[in-house]
Amino acid sequence: MFYREYGKTGKNVSAISFGGMRFENPSDVDGSAEIVYHAYRRGINYFDTAPDYCDKRSEMIMGEAFKSMKPGTFYVSTKSAKAKGGELRAQLEESLKRLGVDRIHFFHIWCIITLDKWEERKRGGAVDAALRAREEGLVDHVVVSSHLPGADLKEVLEENIFEGVTLGYNVINFPYREEAVNAAGRLNLGVVTMNPLGGGIIPSQAGRFSFIKSRDDISVVQAALRFNLSNPNITSALVGFSNKGEVDEAVSAVKNMVPYTHERVAEIEDHIFDSFNGICTGCGYCLPCPGGVDIPKMMDSYNMKILKNNSPDEILKRLNMYWDLPAQNALQCTQCGECEEKCTQHLPIIERLDEIGGLSP
Repeated sequence: MFYREYGKTGKNVSAISFGGMRFENPSDVDGSAEIVYHAYRRGINYFDTAPDYCDKRSEMIMGEAFKSMKPGTFYVSTKSAKAKGGELRAQLEESLKRLGVDRIHFFHIWCIITLDKWEERKRGGAVDAALRAREEGLVDHVVVSSHLPGADLKEVLEENIFEGVTLGYNVINFPYREEAVNAAGRLNLGVVTMNPLGGGIIPSQAGRFSFIKSRDDISVVQAALRFNLSNPNITSALVGFSNKGEVDEAVSAVKNMVPYTHERVAEIEDHIFDSFNGICTGCGYCLPCPGGVDIPKMMDSYNMKILKNNSPDEILKRLNMYWDLPAQNALQCTQCGECEEKCTQHLPIIERLDEIGGLSP
């Protein structure tokens, strides 16, 4: 395992971090904690969780594992999506109890999916409450977890409130977040990337993603993580682990890792556009939409249908769980055609929006 400094914090975190939302059997707290401790023994020192993960058991699982770890040798990351300061503080205190620690190293303002939600967190006192907790020593670093488009997230980061960011970034959606990652690098913020394996899509469709492998890559998992960590602005790739085998695979994938050259990264990026004919890369050139449709989010959700068994249910799952966006938003399309004229991939956007709108209740 190798380590990178998280922004300006002075904390060196493992290149692979542990995501605590995919335990195979979270009701088995002790068994799940063994997976966490196994990761610790393999060199992972950044452990990410949240109050609601795994039927509210993830923090307890982490807390059980932390009992076996030497204090000062690992970092705890958790989150709150509460908008009101008092509610955030109460949730933070509950997290401390569940985790069995006296402070959270990286505390996230969680689930910022629109700029309106961001303003709500400031207006409701959540941000002030988190900063106050930092002053009191309950939190080391206040950071943000967000699914915002890159340009919007860049705005948030440039307010200079946060010391780091957790965001989605992988070979499928990197154009959608590149602006935020670059801004974080310029501001010297820590960057943890969630879904570096595309939420499991990349390893489950290894043949489709085989083009990302170089000759010295053993698997598409290794290639996907290497692509992620070859970006010098990225601190750590956050992988959700279900079992010890997955931990071993990810740790082995970055052993003696040599970052891709700029030329190789550019080659992969170019190949992505060629290989994913019909897949929206989230460039955002289709915006603004005169009808108010959030086209990149709609098209990202349609990607899930293409990548996962051609099932329309995958569109709704993505809209609901990832974007908190109703399918009805697609019905605002006036079929003016502006988006299709500007689309760099010449996608049938209007046709897809019509299909998505048809899924609404």
